[in-house]
Amino acid sequence: MNDPYPSSKPAYLRQTDRPRSLLERLSDLISPEPDTRAELLEVLQEAHERNLIDADSLSMIEGVFQVSELTAGDIMVPRAQMDMVNIADAPETFIPFMQQTAHSRFPVYEGSRDNIIGILLAKDLLRYYTDPAFDLRETLRPAVFIPESKRLNILLRDFRINRNHIAIVVDEYGGVAGLVTIEDVLEQIVGDIEDEFDLDEDQDNILPMPDGSWRVHGLTEIAQFNEAFGTAFSDHDVDTVGGLLSNHVGHVPHRGEVITLPPIRFEVLRADARQVHLLQVHREPQSDSLSVAGA
Repeated sequence: MNDPYPSSKPAYLRQTDRPRSLLERLSDLISPEPDTRAELLEVLQEAHERNLIDADSLSMIEGVFQVSELTAGDIMVPRAQMDMVNIADAPETFIPFMQQTAHSRFPVYEGSRDNIIGILLAKDLLRYYTDPAFDLRETLRPAVFIPESKRLNILLRDFRINRNHIAIVVDEYGGVAGLVTIEDVLEQIVGDIEDEFDLDEDQDNILPMPDGSWRVHGLTEIAQFNEAFGTAFSDHDVDTVGGLLSNHVGHVPHRGEVITLPPIRFEVLRADARQVHLLQVHREPQSDSLSVAGA
C-alpha cells in the first residue's frame, strides 16, 4: 500500500529498491556531515567502535587515504639496496644470486648502475636451459621510469592500466634513486603481502647473502637472533627483532632507515605503518654509541 505521507520518511526508508551504501549509513551517525578528511576518519573510527566495520576494513580505508598522500620516493627501495643484474655477467654467474634473493623481477644495468636497460623476469631465464641461442639482452622487458614525486594512487592506476609490476624511480638529475613495485603500493593499503618466496619459516628467518650480510625477518624472535649472531639483546619488553628496533627509536622504522645497535647495523628493507617486515643485517666493530640515520 502506498504511503500517503511519503515526505515524512527519511530518504533511505523511501528508497527500498536498492541497498544503502556504507557512506549513506555512516552519514546517519553524524551531524553535520564531515567536511574534512580528518573528520571522515573520525567517523570511521566511531563506526569501528560501534562494530559497524571491522578492524581490517578500517585499516584498509586508512591505507587508501595514506596512499593518496604518499609518493614513490616515500616507499621506494633505495638505490643502494636494489638487487640488480649486470648485463655483462653470464647467466651462470648471477642465477645463484637471483635464487638467494628470490625476487621475480630484476633491473638490468649496463656499465653503470644508473644505466638501467631493462627488466629481467626470473621466469624468462627458463629459456636459458632449453634454448642454445638464448640472448639475455633480447629477453629483457622495457623498464618504466618515474619521478620520486609521483603519487602512489596515480602510480597504482598506471600499474593496473599498463599491466606493469615494477618501476624505476629517478631523481631530478635522471639518476636512479630506487625502485617501487605494485606490491609495495598495495602493502600500504592492506599490509604486508606474503608470497611463497617470503621468509616465513623459522629456518629461513635469517638468510645469509653473498656480500656477507644477512636478510632477517622482522618477526624473528630476539632469542633466535641472539643465538645466531652471538648478541645479548634483551627480550624483556618485546619479543621480536622488529619490535626491538621500534622500541629503541620510539616509532615504527620506515623503509631505508638505518639503526645501529652495536655490534649490529640494521637496514630496513620492508616496512609499513604498523611493523617492520624485512631487514638487512651487517656486523660492525664494537662501538659504545648507538645511532639512528634516515636514508
